[in-house]
Order: sequence, then C-alpha cells, then structure tokens
Amino acid sequence: MMTHIKQSLIFIALLINGIFSKGCVQLDSYSFDKITAKFQASLIKFDTAYPYGQKHDAFEAVCESAYSSPDLLTGEVQVKDYGDKDNEDLAKRYGITKDDFPAVKLFLKDKDPVTFTVKDDKDFNADNLKRFIRSKSTVYIGLPGCLETFDKLAAKFIKSNNVEERKKLLLEAEQLWDKAKGNRENKAAETYVKIMRKMLDKGDDFVKNESSRVENVIKGKISKEKLAEMQEKVNILQSFTHHDEL
Repeated sequence: MMTHIKQSLIFIALLINGIFSKGCVQLDSYSFDKITAKFQASLIKFDTAYPYGQKHDAFEAVCESAYSSPDLLTGEVQVKDYGDKDNEDLAKRYGITKDDFPAVKLFLKDKDPVTFTVKDDKDFNADNLKRFIRSKSTVYIGLPGCLETFDKLAAKFIKSNNVEERKKLLLEAEQLWDKAKGNRENKAAETYVKIMRKMLDKGDDFVKNESSRVENVIKGKISKEKLAEMQEKVNILQSFTHHDEL
C-alpha cells in the first residue's frame, strides 16, 4: 500500500512539472517536504534552472539507476535568481548559494541532511554518488561489479561479531557462488567469498588495508581493463564497511 502511495506521489510531481525523463522528480518549495517525507532517503540536487553539463548528466545517471529502489527518491530543485526567484527560499533553508550549484544532499528520516562533497570536479560522477548513498544510508543501490544478493550477505557479515554465524554466512555465499551464471557474475561472487575468508582469517582490518592497497594500484599506470577490474573490487569491498565509515 505504501509503495503505491509513493509511486502516486512521484507521478503527480512529474505531471505538475511536465518532466518524465530519467526518474528525476522536480521539487519546489511547496512539494519538497510533502514528498521527501515519504521516503527513507532522498537524494536531491539543488541547481540552476535548466541545468546541463557533466555533473548534471552524472546525477541523471544515478536517477535512472535508482528507479528500482522503492525507498530512494531522486529529485531536483531548480533555483531561479530572477523573476519570482522560485525555490530560492528552499536553497537558503539548507545554506546553499548560487556558487554551490550543483549541490547534492541526502535527506534521511529524522536526521540532518548530508552533503555530497568531492575533492575534484572529476570525482563528481555517478559511481561516487552511489557510493555516497550506500555509505550514508541503508538504502540499496547497485555499484558496478556488485551483486545485490551478495551485498545483503556482506551487510549481515559485518554486523555479526559471532564467528560461527560468519562461517554460516560464508557457506551461504559459497553455495551462491556455485550457482553464479556467466564469467562476470562468477568473478564477482568469487571476490565476495574471498573477502569473507580473509576477514575470518585476518579480522575486519583486512577490508581497510585491502581497500588502501587497491586504491594505490588504481593510482598507478594500469590498463583500462585493469582499472575497471580494480574499481569493481573497491565497490565490493565497500559492501563490507559499516555505514558512515567512508
């Protein structure tokens, strides 16, 4: 029932604004609180009217990916600095100025919004936005190389401090690995299983240490194929980190 209500709210918002593309709901000062309050998490971009460019494209890519996640709203607030200055009051409420555009914030129920920040403009991309969502919330959104079923096992694995329970989760992962289809899925499943084994053997610090090692490899001179492989491993390693740890 709640899912139908959420879908209806999104559809109404789209009708009002006349925008149906890429799963990005257009919000304004009147609809913002009403709609975001219905979702566990809302990723919102504050931007100029009629935004465009690489950062806007990256955000739209996330909106498309989030389509199948019923607990995540992806939306945009277009702020005008002319005429009636539509939504300028909404931007000011969250301390956002024109110089900050595009500004992306993650709104969570009963919590202060979290701001998406990057060291360099090139880091404002779809994958980092997805990592931001996953590290700051419990909402699932897939990253390249990740498998949802294994991500759920990873979440259970890191929450448990019981060795025997972790061994059972490892066994479940190994059994799922046997059922993996195709080379890509098989390779990803293998990575999850190996990480679990290493964590049982070396402790939870393995994830932090391995992430640092892989990040250093990425910074070096490697082929595009190797870069994609290493980045997918980073994504899987993130599945074994606690929220807000990144």
